[in-house]
Amino acid sequence: MRLTLRCLALTAAALIALPAAAQDTTPQPEIATGGDSLTVAVGVATLPTFEGSGKNRVIPAALIRGSVSGINFSTRGAQLFVDLVPNDAGPGYDFQLGPVVGANFDRTRRKTIDNVRVAALGERDTAIEVGGYAGLSRTGVITSDYDTLGASVSYVQDVNKAHKSYVITPQIDYGTPLSRKAYVGLSANAAYVGGEYADTYFSVTPAGSLLSTLPTYNAGKGWKNYSVTAIGTYALTGDLLHGLSLVAGASYSRLLGDFADSPIVSIAGDRNQFLGAVGLAYTF
Repeated sequence: MRLTLRCLALTAAALIALPAAAQDTTPQPEIATGGDSLTVAVGVATLPTFEGSGKNRVIPAALIRGSVSGINFSTRGAQLFVDLVPNDAGPGYDFQLGPVVGANFDRTRRKTIDNVRVAALGERDTAIEVGGYAGLSRTGVITSDYDTLGASVSYVQDVNKAHKSYVITPQIDYGTPLSRKAYVGLSANAAYVGGEYADTYFSVTPAGSLLSTLPTYNAGKGWKNYSVTAIGTYALTGDLLHGLSLVAGASYSRLLGDFADSPIVSIAGDRNQFLGAVGLAYTF
């Protein structure tokens, strides 16, 4: 039961994660081992038109998540996580370790940027981000034998010379079934980024200032944002173990420090970022 419950509940989180093809801003406890499984979800998500934007747009969202021969995998936005550790660390515990590969599409298409001044700064190249993650979760903590508390950290590095930097994301997650049909989860995380990442997406050069009328600005490395997310899953056919489910979630993220003070955010956008998603998932 633990495997399928996590698959269904985290579908909402992964749908919300689509806006963060640029960043990790959603919960990601790992799928526990215990048999082959596959969850496929489709839906719609609302997300900022660029990181730091004050306006949202609606886009399609999808994910695939599962486990084959003890190897767990999941997509989260434009990232793929693979857990290469098939065995639990002990009774009730699950240790996760494996690679992460993904892409950052933030501001790569001028027509998706709703602000003319930010659009005048030009498009960014797509960043290909590669790295890894590690985590530890415990099942049967507070409310039942099936609730789960977990913590993890991921590290990715751009290998495509788009932002030429790194993103480190620690996070903590909690989820619990309310019945055989309903499941809810909460998560909190933060992102620490390198200086070249800050320059690429939050600095304004003298040339960029002339084109956009935004003041020049030099952003430095540091904690970029924190996020809190709530998700829910409700089985429409059968129960949470198999079949069709409705998934939904909402996330709030707040930009910090140099990133919030950037004119791209403080003048042309908003440090407060709201994300949401709703969709249908089927677990085989």
